[in-house]
Amino acid sequence: MESLIAQADQLGPFKKDSKDTERSQKSKQTQSTPVDATLASITMRTRTPKSLSNRVEDNVKAKKKAAKLGRYGYINDLKLRSHLSKMEEGKKDWEERMKDVQMLNVGESGGMEAEGELERTWKMTQQDIVNNVGMENARSRAEWKLDGGPYSCRYSRNGRHLAIAGRKGHVATFDWEAGKVHSELHLKEACRDITFLQDHTMFAVAQTKHVYMYDLNGVELHRLSSHIEPTRLEYLPYHFLLVSIAKTGFLKYLDITNGQTVVEHRTKLGPCRTMCQNPWNAVIQLGHLNGTVTLWTPNSPTAQVRLLAHLGEVTSVSVDPSSSGRYMATSGADGRVKIWDCRNWKGCLRQWAVRTNPSNGAVGAQLEWSQKGMLAVGSSSSINIFKQPVVVAPHSHLANPPLYMTHPTPRSYISSVRFIPHRDLLSIAHSATSTSAGNLAHEHTVSTILVPGSGNPDYDTGEGGDPHEGGKGRREREVRSLLERLEPGTIAIDPDMLGNMQEPSTVDETLVHRKQPRLQRLKATGKADEANSTQEDSAEAEDNEGAGEKKENSQSEKKGKKRMRGRDRSMKRYLAKKRRNVIDVATVAIRAKLANQQKEIRKAREMKEGNKIPKKSALDRFKTTR
Repeated sequence: MESLIAQADQLGPFKKDSKDTERSQKSKQTQSTPVDATLASITMRTRTPKSLSNRVEDNVKAKKKAAKLGRYGYINDLKLRSHLSKMEEGKKDWEERMKDVQMLNVGESGGMEAEGELERTWKMTQQDIVNNVGMENARSRAEWKLDGGPYSCRYSRNGRHLAIAGRKGHVATFDWEAGKVHSELHLKEACRDITFLQDHTMFAVAQTKHVYMYDLNGVELHRLSSHIEPTRLEYLPYHFLLVSIAKTGFLKYLDITNGQTVVEHRTKLGPCRTMCQNPWNAVIQLGHLNGTVTLWTPNSPTAQVRLLAHLGEVTSVSVDPSSSGRYMATSGADGRVKIWDCRNWKGCLRQWAVRTNPSNGAVGAQLEWSQKGMLAVGSSSSINIFKQPVVVAPHSHLANPPLYMTHPTPRSYISSVRFIPHRDLLSIAHSATSTSAGNLAHEHTVSTILVPGSGNPDYDTGEGGDPHEGGKGRREREVRSLLERLEPGTIAIDPDMLGNMQEPSTVDETLVHRKQPRLQRLKATGKADEANSTQEDSAEAEDNEGAGEKKENSQSEKKGKKRMRGRDRSMKRYLAKKRRNVIDVATVAIRAKLANQQKEIRKAREMKEGNKIPKKSALDRFKTTR
């Protein structure tokens, strides 16, 4: 008994479990601290953005285990598996941060809504809209009457600067909000298109013969002589590439960082006057005279997609930026507007007819998608605006979708339509012909109209979308974008496939079996006669041996023959063309030259064989040849 008591004293007093003590402490704290119902309801329905949270994941072993058991766990190469898993983690992190950005965006796009059943939004005129919006937006409604049209317009990425180019050579760039003109040129030749480059300080103009680049003050920087007779220009901001299409049918990509031509493609479809880019994947889309639409990338010399869209010339092509390049709108000289799904090309989702007036210059409609998915269709004497999702809904009949807004342009045709980025404004370049007092006059106008809900109020300062960007910020952004520039080889129809593992191709074994020779197919099925097959193989081997001996003999005979090779063959051909009975100075000189060359060749051969050449004496000059 005493020994048991001694052992108990060594064990010490009884201690409670640490987990039980923690639970008791937590229960005491919960009983002591009051519960805020409002805070609890907010925390249940909200979350802190990942960019603002202070939690750092330090569990490296858990990450490695997840990578090993994740999507790429079957790959044995550790380096490749870790690289692919890191890329997948980066993609997930980017998706979470994009959710945070969407949550933190406080800007809201406006719009027009009908209050009653009998009211329609398309009945609202520009004067009604101006009277019901703020003073700043009301001042944005403007019109500029010019003389060098018809004009094509292009806005910078932040929507603050405007560039116009007229067919009579009038080119100008200016800050339309502040009313400040940067440059104005009268080039005295046709200017078909204009576009800004990395920012508003440089722009390119497609003139009659070549493409020219100018700076902010209108000073000519470069003449791109390789771009002959250009018709349309596009600039890819993430790749620093200037793309042009010409009357000759050549599509050319130019790297503006070093002035080198990256690649040029021959479309083989004649002159092209319609081009646009898909802002989601930087694929160039062309509309041709025969009604086809082609999709091009710098990686392939042939078109990635070829689509017969219209029964006449394709006059305009545009891609919806709000749907990640999913929808494309085309218009043609046949008077139709069609909506296509770029994920499959089985047929147009919807089509309708528009009014055209070829005698007035309106051959087809001009199209443009806004940042919020509104489609502007500029046809003869009017411009109509349609809103999603009605415009992209599948519809089998040839019926116009419901209108969102309309704006009349009487007795004129529209040459260019552009939505202003991050603003609820639409720029229209139209021309009219008047015969007042018996005089034929052309009036060219560039006007802006208010389209509520068309622009995206949230802009990215890192991509040049800040309208209040200064000189220092612009320089830093340009350097950063140059360092992060994408290679032309990354342009693809599906950009999501970059960085992923190529899945193993599923090959039909029956097709492989059919392409094999008949004897191999019979052997694979066990129906071949082995005796006959061995005899046939031996006969084929003997035939091959005989053919090989004959080939060797023929090659030795060919080597034995002395054939004229080198530059003498051209001389012989020249002399054979001349008449034999005509002696002139040229033929005599050529024959003498050939004779001297033959003598030198003969002497060199004799020296190589070891024959001694007799030495010449002073009296050899008096020898006569018979």
